[in-house]
Amino acid sequence: MSQEVTVRLYLQNSDVVMIIALALLCSLLLAIRFRPSSWKAIMLEALAANAAAIVAVVAFELMLS
Repeated sequence: MSQEVTVRLYLQNSDVVMIIALALLCSLLLAIRFRPSSWKAIMLEALAANAAAIVAVVAFELMLS
């Protein structure tokens, strides 16, 4: 007897703008902190920043719903 929970998440334009802003800020902070020297390190930092931004906005949306 499992209870099934469905979560409907709707991203609006403002959410997409916030994801981009957070990703750029995180990328800048990571670049200042670690000073990457290769393009692989820069790509890894950019992916980490984008993932963190998406998670932050989704978590915020879930808290509001």
